[in-house]
Amino acid sequence: MAKPIAIKKGFDIKLAGSPNKTLSDTPLSEVVALRPPDFLDVIPKVLVEVGDNVLAGQAIYFDKTRPTLRFTSPVSGEVIEVLRGEKRRILEIRILPDKDETRYVEYIRANPANLNRQDILQQLLDSGCWSYIRQRPFSLIANPLDTPKAIFVSGFDTAPLAPDLGYIIGLEKENFLTGLVVLRQLANGKLHLSFGRSLPESLTEAELEAVGRVHYFQGPHPAGNVGVQIHHIDPIQKGDVVWYVHPQDVIIIGRLFREGRYRADRIVALTGSSVTAPQYFRMMTGQRISSVTEGRVTGDAFIRYIQGNVLTGTTSAPSEFLSFYTNQLTLIPEGNQPEFLGWLLPGFGKLSLSRTFFSWLTPTRSYNLDTNEHGEKRAFVLTGQYDRVLPMNIYPVHLLKAILAKDIERMEQLGIYEVAEEDFALCEFVCTSKIDVQRIIAEGLEYARKEG
Repeated sequence: MAKPIAIKKGFDIKLAGSPNKTLSDTPLSEVVALRPPDFLDVIPKVLVEVGDNVLAGQAIYFDKTRPTLRFTSPVSGEVIEVLRGEKRRILEIRILPDKDETRYVEYIRANPANLNRQDILQQLLDSGCWSYIRQRPFSLIANPLDTPKAIFVSGFDTAPLAPDLGYIIGLEKENFLTGLVVLRQLANGKLHLSFGRSLPESLTEAELEAVGRVHYFQGPHPAGNVGVQIHHIDPIQKGDVVWYVHPQDVIIIGRLFREGRYRADRIVALTGSSVTAPQYFRMMTGQRISSVTEGRVTGDAFIRYIQGNVLTGTTSAPSEFLSFYTNQLTLIPEGNQPEFLGWLLPGFGKLSLSRTFFSWLTPTRSYNLDTNEHGEKRAFVLTGQYDRVLPMNIYPVHLLKAILAKDIERMEQLGIYEVAEEDFALCEFVCTSKIDVQRIIAEGLEYARKEG
C-alpha cells in the first residue's frame, strides 16, 4: 500500500442529515427531461420533434460546434415538449416515458480490453456516454480529439453529507471495473485512482493496480476533490489537458460495454436536516425531484432544495429535474429569519472555523445549519482565511484579484488552469467579506478559455 498523501489544510463541515446505507428504488416520474444547460459551452441542435417516439440511448440533440458530441435519451417514450427560454435557447426536452418496459438502442457488448481506442471512443460518442468524461482546465466535456495527459477518478468524497462512494461502487463492482478498463484504454495506461485512508471493502488493490495507479489521501475536505488530487499527483501546466470521471459515471460507462445499452439510472443520496430519513435512492437522470422528496420532508419551515452539496450545489425546486451530473440532493432550512444581536450572542449552537464561537470545543458534533450568511457583503478584507482551507500551492487572494483585473498573464502565473469553482468553495464558506468566490473563479476560467 502506497503512503497516503496528507492534506493538512481544509475543514470538515459536519451537518445533520447523513444518509443511512439503505437503498430504495424510486418510481419513474411522469415526465423525464434532458437539460442542455447542464453542459457548459454546448449549443444544442435538436434531432427530434414533438410526437416522436424514442428509445433509451437514442440521440436527442447534438452540439453544433462539435457535431460528434451527441446527447441521448435516458428513457424510451414520446417527446412531448421542447421548452425554450430567451432568444429561443433550449432549456428542456421533455419525454413521456413508456410505462411497461424500457426499449433500448442496442450497442456492442464487448470486453473493452479487446477493443482499440478508436472503437471505444466511437461507442462512447454514439451512446452519449462521452458526456461523462470531463476535462481540466475549464471543467468542460472532454474533446475526443485530444489525448489527455492522464485520467483521474476520485473514489471518495469529503464534501458535507456526501454519499459514500465505496458503498455505491460495491453495489456494481463489475461495472465499475469494466468502466476503469475503458478509461485505461483512453488514457493509454495513465489512469490515476484516488481513495481515502483505505479502499472500499468490495475492492482489492490488485484489481485496481491492474488498470491504473492507486493513491491514498488523508485529511479534511477538500481532500476528496479531484482538482486537489490532480494538484498533488500530476499538476496541470499551461497547455496540459487532464480528464476526470466520477465513479458513478464510470459505472454507467461499464454498463454500456457489459450490457450493450445506455442505462442512465444512478444512486442519489437524499441528505440534510430537513429530510425525515436520509438514505440512498435509485433515480433516473432527468427524473423530477419531487418523485423522491415528496413525503420525506420534515416540518413546515421553508426549505432550500439543493442539487449537490451545500458548498457547490445549485438551488433547485421539487418540480425541477435531476441534472446530468447530480449524485446528491440536500434539503436544509432557509435562513430567512432575522437573528437578534447576531454574532454578539454566545452562539453555543453555531459552527465557526475560528474561535469566535464554541464549536472548536466539540469537533465531532453535527450541526443543523440553515442558509443564513450571518452578515452582509463587505470590502475584500485580507484575513489569511483562504490559505487555511485551500490545500494547493496557490495564492488564492492574488488569483482572485488578478481575475477581477482581467490580467490574463497574472492569472496564468497564479494557477488559473489548475482550479475549478469547487476547489474554492471552502474559501467562500469562511470568507469574512462574503465574497462570491466561486462566481469569480468561474468568470476567470471563462475569460481564460476565451482568451486562449
